[in-house]
Amino acid sequence: MSTGLNERQKQIVDLLQKNGEVKTIELKEMFTVTDMTLRRDLEKLEQMGLLKRTFGGAILQTKEIALPERAVVHIEEKETIGQIVKNIIRSGESIFIDSGSTTLQIVRAIPERTPITVVTNAIHVAVELSVKQINTIVIGGVLLETTNAMGGAIAVESISKMAFDKAFLGTTGVTPLHGFSNSNMLEAEIKREAIRRANEAYIVMDHTKFGQNALFSFSKLEEIDAIITDKQPTRDWIDSLNEANVKLIYPTINEF
Repeated sequence: MSTGLNERQKQIVDLLQKNGEVKTIELKEMFTVTDMTLRRDLEKLEQMGLLKRTFGGAILQTKEIALPERAVVHIEEKETIGQIVKNIIRSGESIFIDSGSTTLQIVRAIPERTPITVVTNAIHVAVELSVKQINTIVIGGVLLETTNAMGGAIAVESISKMAFDKAFLGTTGVTPLHGFSNSNMLEAEIKREAIRRANEAYIVMDHTKFGQNALFSFSKLEEIDAIITDKQPTRDWIDSLNEANVKLIYPTINEF
C-alpha cells in the first residue's frame, strides 16, 4: 500500500505519535538535512492532515492519524503481534476485532478458512476476512473516515446484543493512571462495549504505546485480561501489570 511518504517522513509521523510534537532543530540534527527539506516535509504532512505546523516545529493533529499512514509505522512489530494472536485463537470461537493497523496484521496472520466467526466494525478487516473465506459479521453505524470503521450509537447497540469468546482491540496508548485510551470518542465507545461483551479481552499494541495517553479512556488496566506486544516492557510496567492482574504476552528471543 503506497502512502506517498518517504522513510524520513514516516519517521517524523512516528515521532509525532510517540511525543505529540517535533522540533525543527532536533529533526535537522537527526536527519542531517536542510531547513528547506524539513519545511517541505512538514508542509506535505500538514496537507495530509497529519500535523499542524508551529513556530519551530509541529504538533500532532487532534484528529486521529489516518489508517494508511499508521499502517506503515512499526510494521514488523505489528506483524509479530499478529503471529502471536493467530496462535491464541481457537477453532469454533466467536471473536471481535476492531479497527486499526495492528488488528489488521492479526487478520493477515489468520489462515484461510479458519473455522471461527469474526465480528468487526472495520471495513478493511472485513475485506481481508472475506478474501480468506472466514465467517464475518460487520456491524453498522457511522463510517469514520480516518479509520475506515463504524462507530456511533447503532454500532454500540449492535455489539451490546452479542457475546464474544475473545476481543482483540488496538489502543493509542496506556498509562497506569488513565488506563487504555484512544483519540477518537466513537471508537473508544466501541472498545468499551466490546470489553464488556467478551469473556477474554486482549489489547494489541507495539512497545511504543506504553506511557502514551490520548483524550478518551476506554478501559482501566484491571479490566483487561492481557496485553499482547512485540517485546518486553520496562520493569516498572511489568510490576504495574502484575499488580492489576494483567497478563503480558510477548515473543521470546528465538520465537520469531
